[in-house]
Amino acid sequence: MENKKTSVFDNSLIWFGAGVSIAEIMTGTLIAPLGFTKGLLAILLGHLIGCALMYFAGIIGGRTERSAMETVKMSFGEKGSLLFSTLNVLQLVGWTAVMIIGGAKAVSVISNSFLGSPLESLWCIVIGALIILWVVIGITNLGKVNTVAMGGLFLLTIVLSTVIFKGNIVNPSAGGLSFGSAVELSVAMPLSWLPLISDYIKEAKEPGKSAFASVGVYFISSSWMYVIGMGAALFTKSSDIAVIMLQAGLGILGVIIIILSTVTTTFLDAYSAGVSSVSISKKLSEKKVAIIVCIIGTLLAIFTPIEEFENFLYLIGSVFAPMIAVQIADYFFLKKDYSALSVNKTNIILWLIGFITYRVFMRIDTPIGNTLPVMIIVMILCIIVNKMFGGKKEC
Repeated sequence: MENKKTSVFDNSLIWFGAGVSIAEIMTGTLIAPLGFTKGLLAILLGHLIGCALMYFAGIIGGRTERSAMETVKMSFGEKGSLLFSTLNVLQLVGWTAVMIIGGAKAVSVISNSFLGSPLESLWCIVIGALIILWVVIGITNLGKVNTVAMGGLFLLTIVLSTVIFKGNIVNPSAGGLSFGSAVELSVAMPLSWLPLISDYIKEAKEPGKSAFASVGVYFISSSWMYVIGMGAALFTKSSDIAVIMLQAGLGILGVIIIILSTVTTTFLDAYSAGVSSVSISKKLSEKKVAIIVCIIGTLLAIFTPIEEFENFLYLIGSVFAPMIAVQIADYFFLKKDYSALSVNKTNIILWLIGFITYRVFMRIDTPIGNTLPVMIIVMILCIIVNKMFGGKKEC
């Protein structure tokens, strides 16, 4: 374990890199049917909800100096947390593969114009190798590398924004997307980081400030990417960001944008898979597991139709909203810590109720999406159950 601590600036750079993602740009294109004004409002509201939840999750890890999956033990017990740790590693392996193939396909579209061959597999290997390099350097030693990478990425995304928004607005196509659905699409990306953020805040010199700065920077950068995606659909006639870059003559710059954004985002998935694996077994090494995850993710990206598993990955992701709701209730409201228990059966049942409620709410259209209402319901249930059975060991 590295003893060096990360600064507020270091953590801000990490989460800027997480926010600048092709996946977020592509999600933004889906919001275009609302039009620019309503779409922007949905993006900001969704990110506000998601980032608030990220902040609370980060604070728990920062104050306790525990990784995300180690904080799960505080609500679900030592063995009770294994379910979430295992699912988290599985989803992170999957997301690593999905991000690598997504980046490789976008790069191949652009590089084909000057290399004369798509070379998707080669780009998968290049992106996977760069992610491994980030892992080897280590989260606490990325300072100068991340400063240069993020500085370049910032300038390149400004160029991309200028290219997209200099056009004339195109009337959005009629679609069935509601405002609440657009909000939920905007919550989706911050929500995906809930089981990861503590892995980075626990390494911070000033956890409180780092959590606030990290979430604030992520809010801005992720919202920006969503707006770029929405703008791509509204101000151009294409929602394919690689094609837009190519038509704008970005060429090599487009390749750099896509590779850097994919590496800096996917690195967090691979690294956190390593951190989560330690919660399953102390014999495992964070860095070695992270490297193995990169290799497996690269192989899956090359040899399997991994994109077909995205719905499965979203299903696993929905596990973590009710999980963090129970944690927030326990830590901030009830001041409970069940780390000494093997399994907190009551909280497992509350989580299961939350998971089922979440799946039901996915069919209900509310103006604020389904994540926030479900999490409020779960937190209220947890508090009520604790008040009713407060004398018992379990919540």
